[in-house]
Amino acid sequence: MQIAIAEAKAKFAELVRKAEAGEPVIITRHGRPVATLHASGGNEDVPLIGAMRGKIEISDDFDEMPEEFMVGLSAPTVPE
Repeated sequence: MQIAIAEAKAKFAELVRKAEAGEPVIITRHGRPVATLHASGGNEDVPLIGAMRGKIEISDDFDEMPEEFMVGLSAPTVPE
C-alpha cells in the first residue's frame, strides 16, 4: 500500500495496524517513496513467562517484616 505523507499523518494508527498485520505501508512525498512502515517482529521471540529466570534473585526472608519495623506498628499512638 502506498500513501502520501499528509494522509499518513491523519491515518497513522490505522497504518500501524496494517503494518502489524503484515502489510507493508510505503509513505510517499510528491509521489516518490520516502519511507516504509512494517512490523518490527521484535517481541515475538521474547517469552513472557520466566523471561527473568536466572537474572534476579529474591532473598529467603523477602516476606519477613524487620523486628524494628514491627515495634513501630504495635506501639500505641498518643494524640498531640
